[in-house]
Amino acid sequence: MAGLALASRLACRSHADDFVIGFQCEDDARRVMEVLPKRFGKYGLELHPEKSRLLDFSRPARSQTSGRGANTFDFVGFTHYWARSRRGFWVIKRKTARKKVRKTIQGIREWCRRHRHKDIFEQHRVLCSKLRGHYQYFGVRGNMRAMSAVKDQVRRAWRYWLHRRSSKKAMPWEKYAALLERLPLPEPKILHAV
Repeated sequence: MAGLALASRLACRSHADDFVIGFQCEDDARRVMEVLPKRFGKYGLELHPEKSRLLDFSRPARSQTSGRGANTFDFVGFTHYWARSRRGFWVIKRKTARKKVRKTIQGIREWCRRHRHKDIFEQHRVLCSKLRGHYQYFGVRGNMRAMSAVKDQVRRAWRYWLHRRSSKKAMPWEKYAALLERLPLPEPKILHAV
């Protein structure tokens, strides 16, 4: 497994791509870090200076019995980190990056606020679609806790804005629980065994 990672963002006029390169030897990583900007420059590309970095992402020592590895990094919406598997081996795990969780929840809260007067069945259909899309991207092994947190926050946001529709048609928790029995939100699923 690679001991050093080069995480970077490649920028050019029309698009940007993120990439990670893993190395076993630190010397190799430093040599590549020196020549990469020159090589990309030949093609009119450049590395983003604040988003390109070398970090030690080596496997923790076998003697370390608990906790996590030394470093983490965010890549394509996931935080990558070392943790113990159920069998006790060190493995790279992924979870939704905090920034992505926060952005998803804020977006859905705002959607619920703007569309609170729409038909409840239409709101349910769209919220289910948004949640299924979230699960399809972030449904990797080890990420169930983050996906469940998003579902819980969506459930709370939907109830909050249904409750705020009018004072005559308030949505207390008992009424909302009955609504969720008729119109349940989709449960998070692990769809990708990465």
